[in-house]
Amino acid sequence: MRNLISSLLVSSSLLLCAPPLLATMPVVDHDLRVQIDPPQGRLVVTAEITLPDDRTEWPLLLHTGLDPSILSGNAELRRVGEQGHLALYRLLRQGPGPMTLSYGGRIQHPREQIDEGMGRAREWSRGTIDAEGVFLAGGSGWYPRIPETLQTFHLEVSLPTGWTAVSQGAGPGDLSAGRSIWTERQPQDDIYLIAAPFERYAETAAGFEAQVYLREPDAALAQRYLDVTRFYIDLYSNLIGPYPYAKFALVENFWETGYGMPSFTLLGPRVIRLPFILHTSYPHEILHNWWGNSVYVDYSTGNWSEGLTSYLADHLVRERVGEGWRYRRDLLKSYADYVRESSDFPLVEFHARHGAASQAIGYGKAAMLFHMLRRQLGDETFRAGLQRFYADQRFRVAGFPDLQVAFDAVSNQDLADFFATWTQRTGAASLRLTEVMVSPEGSDFRVRGRIEQIQDGPPFDLQVPVVVRLDGADPVVFLVALTTESTAFEVSVAQPPLQILVDPWFDLFRTLAPGETPVTLSNLFGSERGIIVLPANAPDALKTGYQQLADAWLSGQTGWTRHWDDTLSTLPTEGAIWLLGWENRWLNALQDAARGVDLTPATHRIAFHDQDQDFGADASPVLTAWHQQGQALGWLAAPMPEALPGLTRKLPRYGKSSYLVFTGQEPTQQLEGQWPPADSELIYWIGPERPLPALPEPPALVP
Repeated sequence: MRNLISSLLVSSSLLLCAPPLLATMPVVDHDLRVQIDPPQGRLVVTAEITLPDDRTEWPLLLHTGLDPSILSGNAELRRVGEQGHLALYRLLRQGPGPMTLSYGGRIQHPREQIDEGMGRAREWSRGTIDAEGVFLAGGSGWYPRIPETLQTFHLEVSLPTGWTAVSQGAGPGDLSAGRSIWTERQPQDDIYLIAAPFERYAETAAGFEAQVYLREPDAALAQRYLDVTRFYIDLYSNLIGPYPYAKFALVENFWETGYGMPSFTLLGPRVIRLPFILHTSYPHEILHNWWGNSVYVDYSTGNWSEGLTSYLADHLVRERVGEGWRYRRDLLKSYADYVRESSDFPLVEFHARHGAASQAIGYGKAAMLFHMLRRQLGDETFRAGLQRFYADQRFRVAGFPDLQVAFDAVSNQDLADFFATWTQRTGAASLRLTEVMVSPEGSDFRVRGRIEQIQDGPPFDLQVPVVVRLDGADPVVFLVALTTESTAFEVSVAQPPLQILVDPWFDLFRTLAPGETPVTLSNLFGSERGIIVLPANAPDALKTGYQQLADAWLSGQTGWTRHWDDTLSTLPTEGAIWLLGWENRWLNALQDAARGVDLTPATHRIAFHDQDQDFGADASPVLTAWHQQGQALGWLAAPMPEALPGLTRKLPRYGKSSYLVFTGQEPTQQLEGQWPPADSELIYWIGPERPLPALPEPPALVP
């Protein structure tokens, strides 16, 4: 789910209409023969299904209007009601053996916008067959769905000439025969059917086939994805266990999505052409074939899959280039910016992302859980736990208790308290460094201090990393076991100490101390209260565009208001503030607060850190600053009204950014960055401050 696909577009790896899965589930086998008429939005299906013999009565779901009938098999089908767009049937069997259904009709649901607040929105569909393409999942009701079962299947799809269908498992067969054929004999939690006039590319790899399906020919783009697919499947196979499917495919959708299905991912046309996606969000989609798409989620104990996938994909990619600490800091910042006490919930209650707050918990806090577990057990044991969990639960439904069992086994520890704390409690730890003293001890130095937990509620059980940086020697790193509200520590060092740092790599799930992180757009978009100030002196077309932007961002935000700049005698002292336009009379407030940036409204000139960069007359700058202590101030200006719809849509996805510059009507990003953080109360200087080299974090899980 920022991964960048989730932050740019939609919830990553959405489990589409996933049913509640049980710890042990019966398996239904399907033999499906499907004819699809895309322009008419219709399909005709002959479905032979084989059910377990231990029951004579089963519920069955199909899309309304498909008019099913039994062709063979000793069974009876009775319609008993509706669930939205689905018809509910009772299937009564009079004897064992397979049964065959025949049905047909129209499935064509328009795409719907899901508003996630402050301009964040995503599109989804219950399922559709149309001239652009086919998108069908279990929730679409296109195949006979027996609730609370897993599926195996053989699928043959007949389509117009030039069209190809994609599903799980092995395929697509001999396309020259006019059919796409897919087979999967490992139990699945759903059956997907995607189709379009695709251009197909494929290469054989070690134990699987890499595939790419594009809506327009592009051999160079396809080759980049084929190469990256092989690389990451090899990486994760070595880390976790063998890749579980016959292929992995990149499939281009006909609207912007970031879905991860078993053995393929369905991405939007803009996303797949972003060059950074290959090594940011794409590994996330590949990894879901281990977590979520072969080890299934027991939602009754919480969705662990998104957090573990984020940790071993998005986080690992950053950690491998020495920026794991930055990724973890951003997770902690997202939790602080978007999660309020009223919106907090424990991980055992996370099922799927439905906004920034739930993502900060279900993806971010869960990823931090796995990082803390890794730090507690060590890399070797942590890798062994991943492999044990995968080997034990492959193609089964598993939850947090099963994760604990695996890590208990490989570590010879009882981790019940650890898992209970981080999956069942809300909130985060908050730390403070106090009582620091340094004294000579012969030729050595004795460093003393105290770490306190200052959050409301009982203390967390933490292993707190402490680093003492020395003059002319490597840093001394040690852990402080913090199980109460306050714990003292002391350590002897052989060289004069220069600096003491508490949790410098952001290894703990905790609140960030003031100064540890810069102001960013998430401080504005995550604020419950605020004001948008519009420029009364802007040209009429820009005034209208700014009003429309404000209306979009304020939709559903009861704590936010908008005002024209000439109606305010002063800026508010509470809540976040957005200033819009070069013409805004309060622009000097941003100029005073944004250190290192010089603005010249008359010429629309921007100088960053004494570097006067010419972004051109069509530049749209975006800046943030602290107006007062803890009060976020943001400003954006557009040179033309045509740029504002794009800014309205894009900016909520840049929550980690302190400043940006876009150009053009699209608009296109030209500059992005964060202000440098300052020292915090978790950093203590011994003597005068001085420049020190960057503190490298510990080695990556996969070097």
